[in-house]
Amino acid sequence: MGKVLNYYAGGNTARGFYSLYESNLEGLSRLFILKGGPGTGKSSLMKKLGKEWNERGYDIEYLHCSSDNDSIDGLIIRSLGVGIVDGTAPHVIEPKLPGAVEEYVNLGVAWDSAKLQAKKAEIEKISTEMSAAFTGAYTLFGEALRVHDEWEKIYIENMDFDKANALTEELLGKLFEDKKLNKKADVRHRYLGAATPKGAVDFVPNLTSGLAVRYLIKGRPGSGKSTMLKKIASEAERRGFDTEVYHCGFDPHSLDMIVVRELGFAIFDSTAPHEYFPERVNDRVIDMYGTIIAPGTDEKYEAEIKDVSKRYREYMNHAISSLAQAKNLHDELESIYIEAMDYQKIDEITAELNDEIKRLAEK
Repeated sequence: MGKVLNYYAGGNTARGFYSLYESNLEGLSRLFILKGGPGTGKSSLMKKLGKEWNERGYDIEYLHCSSDNDSIDGLIIRSLGVGIVDGTAPHVIEPKLPGAVEEYVNLGVAWDSAKLQAKKAEIEKISTEMSAAFTGAYTLFGEALRVHDEWEKIYIENMDFDKANALTEELLGKLFEDKKLNKKADVRHRYLGAATPKGAVDFVPNLTSGLAVRYLIKGRPGSGKSTMLKKIASEAERRGFDTEVYHCGFDPHSLDMIVVRELGFAIFDSTAPHEYFPERVNDRVIDMYGTIIAPGTDEKYEAEIKDVSKRYREYMNHAISSLAQAKNLHDELESIYIEAMDYQKIDEITAELNDEIKRLAEK
């Protein structure tokens, strides 16, 4: 069995649906872009091929769907230079070298158009309601971000920036010492987790599996965690180390984790909603609150912090409810398409794609 890497390349964020697909698809020699409505078997097709090639001993990457906890949006077999992705909205992918690298795969050839046309009004109604539910979720996430900024402001105003810079410099020295590689770094941008219809989900244990050292950053909102991670990512790239940059699933402009496998370390924001505690021998805790925030800040601003955290949770809970509503509507839409599908044709397309991957493997 090969290894499996799980992550999100698209997220339901405070800035709308935010895609990081391009960063992860870069460099592939063959990319199959699946087209077709909900329920046409895109995720099942990719899971089936992923399982087969993983069992053949190939490392694979699953790009998970942030709007459906049981679906994937992409499969990458990087050692073969091949990827398969769901190229429908909201993650529409436009070919750069159509035919030479990217190729559309139309799963719509397997549906009965007459059956779908008979349900046109119902499809249109559900689609409109689903779009409204997503828009509502993004608006609520946006309000939550505004409140989160209020929360951050409390700690930013009580931070010792000289100590923060000194802590970062000390950490950079510990992580990199005098090591560097004479090559251009391969930098990939992803999400370690996402806001989903079932709440916040992350893949930290999977993404950090097998690494020699994990650094768990503890701290309050606004205590400089993301800024520190951006500096580490920049230094890793400058020194030629391949770097996995994991963005925040709530605010993609912030970072949650950096992984440098060539040096065997991961460093990540280990606070809610992806809170972890030391459980491995080489887990290390970096306490931002205890080192750079003025002592007694929590106590001094207890009432304000309690108020802002309550409002933040309320907006987030309402936003997740909107995502769950969108998922329920999507399930209704899927059921209509499932009734109109000939899955034997999908099996034939799957077999054709598998044959193409085999040809690439033989090369």
